[in-house]
Amino acid sequence: MLSFPDLAMPIVEKLKGEAAKNPAKAVAFQGSPGANSHRAALEACPDLAPLPCFGFANALDAVKDGEAGRAIIPIENSHNGRVADIHFLLPESGLSIVGEYFLPIHHALMAPAKGDERAGSLDSIKAAYSHPQALGQSRKFLREHDIVPLNFVDTAGAAAHVAELGDPTIGAIAPAIAAELYGLEIVKDHVEDAHDNMTRFVILADKPTFLQADPAKPAMTTFIFEVKNIPAALYKVLGGFATNGVNMTKLESYQVGASFSATMFYADIIGVPGDPAVDRALEECAFHSKELRILGTYEQARKRG
Repeated sequence: MLSFPDLAMPIVEKLKGEAAKNPAKAVAFQGSPGANSHRAALEACPDLAPLPCFGFANALDAVKDGEAGRAIIPIENSHNGRVADIHFLLPESGLSIVGEYFLPIHHALMAPAKGDERAGSLDSIKAAYSHPQALGQSRKFLREHDIVPLNFVDTAGAAAHVAELGDPTIGAIAPAIAAELYGLEIVKDHVEDAHDNMTRFVILADKPTFLQADPAKPAMTTFIFEVKNIPAALYKVLGGFATNGVNMTKLESYQVGASFSATMFYADIIGVPGDPAVDRALEECAFHSKELRILGTYEQARKRG
């Protein structure tokens, strides 16, 4: 599948038309209208026009190409971990993280109605389409009801696809708003496995924003680094943050290339460049690394520590 479902296209074209009136006041998101990323765009950037894009790379390209002033991208989920490929896409995009947003996630199982009747019972659903993240966040529910998970590019697009199929035994897991948009019936609401299911989004722009150190506005700095291939290099990097009292709230590794010898690390710290402690820690990190690149400094949307 290389485009939005046909049923979603009229809504997509309408939103694109609104965004095109003033691209600088548009925010690009990945997915069909009604997806969680659409919800995040509306809630995090209420003054900007949401611009639907087919893939994550398309949403980032929209900012680089001047079709939108911002992009909002999911980066991790509290129960299903990081979103695939994001750690590669963000550095490659050349964009800067300028904000973050936390969105509570609730999924609904929906299906086409049987003619003039409502959708079938839960037992009649044999398979369900959704984005891999949503399927992962509902895996226990799917197993308990013997529903086969089927991957789709996004949650709302899955709902539109299921509506087009018209098979009452095939459902979709998507935000409840997608059922309204695409004419489906909700078979079961709140099918996510955890009530505290939460996704963290980052907001990106083509130019960085650097906050001044202000205790009243705690900030995060996100960066990537590749340590030198010598013993204890990572230990020494982490020691630099520890001895300078800089709180690292996130550290993830990922492989670069096929050699399995070049490991990149993605990290979040509390603080901003310009603060002496942060500068000393980053300087020590750079000394023990082949590469260090800051992806953005931005105000915390949720307090850490």
